[in-house]
Amino acid sequence: MNNHPRHLLVFDWDGTLIDSIARIVSSLQYASESACGVQVSEAAARNVIGLGLREAVEQLHPGMKTDAVAAVSEAYKQHFMHQNPIEAPLFEGVVDMLDDLRTRGYKLAIATGKSRIGLDHSLQTHKLAHYFSTTRCAGENPSKPHPQMLLGILGDTGTRAEHALMIGDSEHDLLMAKNAGVDAIAVTHGVHKAEVLLRHTPLACFDQITELSGFLSHNPQVL
Repeated sequence: MNNHPRHLLVFDWDGTLIDSIARIVSSLQYASESACGVQVSEAAARNVIGLGLREAVEQLHPGMKTDAVAAVSEAYKQHFMHQNPIEAPLFEGVVDMLDDLRTRGYKLAIATGKSRIGLDHSLQTHKLAHYFSTTRCAGENPSKPHPQMLLGILGDTGTRAEHALMIGDSEHDLLMAKNAGVDAIAVTHGVHKAEVLLRHTPLACFDQITELSGFLSHNPQVL
């Protein structure tokens, strides 16, 4: 039985549990060039990861008309799901970590900028769906950093904000947590570097997601 006051752990997906940043970046670059003839830098593409797809495309292409945004978005989805040869594996140790956390009684959830079809496909591919009590995706809720995605998870699980932690690799995740009144933990192997993440005062900032288990065990003064 988990006696810790923090009993709900909400994970971002891309860049936090799954090493998919290179695949996302290359698909954003492909979609922008093929659909509207505009080249997008790696840095610009990385910076919008975590937002909903429409919001990401709009940020990459300010002022773009609605039909062009839709064309880039559709090109992205087709390339990412069916054409991109870059693999998107789980980060090393993720399954063991999730097993450990669940055994210790934590509820686990996902709040992601992926579409529902994209998340469900990835969860099925990696056989992880059974670990999570609830999941929320872009398109079902306003894009991060709006708090609704996280507030919905709190409602789904009957959890108060002070009893939850958000774990993510981008400032979009940390800002969403702050907007929802939820503390956050950052990881640096995804979108944003530590210097960016630390601006948002997470409880901790890890180089590897698997450091979370030890942190939860050895920091009762924080938790």
